[in-house]
Amino acid sequence: MNQPKRVEHQMTDKGYVPVYTTAVVEQPWASYSAMDHEVWATLFERQQKILVGRASDEFLRQQRAMGMSPDRIPKFDELNPLLRKATGWELIGVEGLLPELTFFEHLANRRFPVTWWIRKPEQLDYLAEPDLFHDLFGHVPLLMNPVFADYMAAYGKGGVKAHGIGPEALVNLTRLYWYTVEFGLIRQPDGLRIYGSGIVSSKSESIHCLESAAPNRIGFDLERIMRTRYRIDSFQKTYFVIDSYEQLMEATRPDFTPIYTRLASAGSVPAGSVQPGDTVHHRGTGEGWPEGEDV
Repeated sequence: MNQPKRVEHQMTDKGYVPVYTTAVVEQPWASYSAMDHEVWATLFERQQKILVGRASDEFLRQQRAMGMSPDRIPKFDELNPLLRKATGWELIGVEGLLPELTFFEHLANRRFPVTWWIRKPEQLDYLAEPDLFHDLFGHVPLLMNPVFADYMAAYGKGGVKAHGIGPEALVNLTRLYWYTVEFGLIRQPDGLRIYGSGIVSSKSESIHCLESAAPNRIGFDLERIMRTRYRIDSFQKTYFVIDSYEQLMEATRPDFTPIYTRLASAGSVPAGSVQPGDTVHHRGTGEGWPEGEDV
């Protein structure tokens, strides 16, 4: 088997430029170096300590059910039987960032793309794109939860449809993914907890999202989220809070086509704004918010 490529963003004078790939590859597990396994162990052990009392109970429970450990990088072909039995999902290896439609089609067919390569030691605290740790540690445990797994598949089907409608619909749908799957919080009886993969795989944001006074924490509202711009270069200015994973699934049941039509005339709102009608769990101070445009 040829060694899969490591497809990474390219640094230019305008910053990082994403590079896309569509290849599906076998995980070259035997080629991981001792340093690769050490990076996995370092990140895994660090996040395990930080996430106690911060990550959602369901995330931690399903991670334990999958048998992930710091001992070595997990093998996709050992995790796939567990996933298929639990929710019908499977992991596929990819070389890097996927084009939108390709990504949606995989999700719609219950295939979750996992980047086969892991970050370098000097990238422990920040990487501009998803790697194996972000994908496997951050995303995969909740695919063991039947309701969240159904939400992800429904999102994929919705993405395929939005791709056919047009770019504005895709922008709205991307915001939904960003503020739920990547940076979502959930309300438990004992307080707010993390379920978004972009947070659970990040040391600093795991602490910031719950304990900093700077960001807003606002109750889930589908159309509000789909109007809200976001940051890709800093901590989020706003986190949206769900009451349950069932709430996410119910949000995807309606046909989004009339929603896209309404949002086209409504316009977007800044990432850090608090809007009339918001359910505000915490109004942020805005301290340390970066200047510049939101995405």
